[in-house]
Amino acid sequence: MKNFFTIIGGMGTEATETFIHILNERTQATKDQDYLNYILVNHSTVPDRTDYILDHSKPNPLIPLAEDVKQQSALHPDFFAIPCNTAHYFYDELQKLTDVPILHMPKETVAAIKDYAPNAKRVGLIATEGTLHDQIYDHEIINAGYELVKPTDKIADQTMTLIYDDIKAKNEVDEGLYHLILSQMVESLKCDIVILGCTELSVAQHRAGNHDYPVIDAQTVLADKCIELAEANRAK
Repeated sequence: MKNFFTIIGGMGTEATETFIHILNERTQATKDQDYLNYILVNHSTVPDRTDYILDHSKPNPLIPLAEDVKQQSALHPDFFAIPCNTAHYFYDELQKLTDVPILHMPKETVAAIKDYAPNAKRVGLIATEGTLHDQIYDHEIINAGYELVKPTDKIADQTMTLIYDDIKAKNEVDEGLYHLILSQMVESLKCDIVILGCTELSVAQHRAGNHDYPVIDAQTVLADKCIELAEANRAK
């Protein structure tokens, strides 16, 4: 297969399924051959990223992720996409293992804010405890000239409940809780836009019904970037 990219997913599987749905749905296609060529590695047994980031005595996700990158690099994809925000904690180490470019989801998401909310100044972030702790998004947001707004401890705990207790554990989305989190970020913390910095939050966004809160979904941004690059490579 030529002109393909590799998706390293499975973190978690439901979130990866949502990413694939977004990717295919946003691809302009009227026949089978219009869709993109890609390989999906659904590596569901990769250890929990947040657990390791908060406690390095826990199993290290870098080990299996590094194996995936090296194995897939031998197939010569055009690029890699990793639809897990927290896994970008290992981005630099993974990129050193391959000449194949790895898309950086947090960087792409922050760069896209200007298209979603041109007048935004205060950028909120909701994510896993691991992503908040390792500041994957912090530097990108601040370096882009925005004011970073992190969730309160209460909102952060509510977000972890939504991600781990509802979506990961039960494959359910508590619509009321999701909307409550967004309302607090926008109405109480005065965010102009809120980054959905966890792929399970993308699941919530696609299942929880309509709302008017200004959000930017990192998974959707990554999907759009994959489409842009894949179509450009196909046209060469």
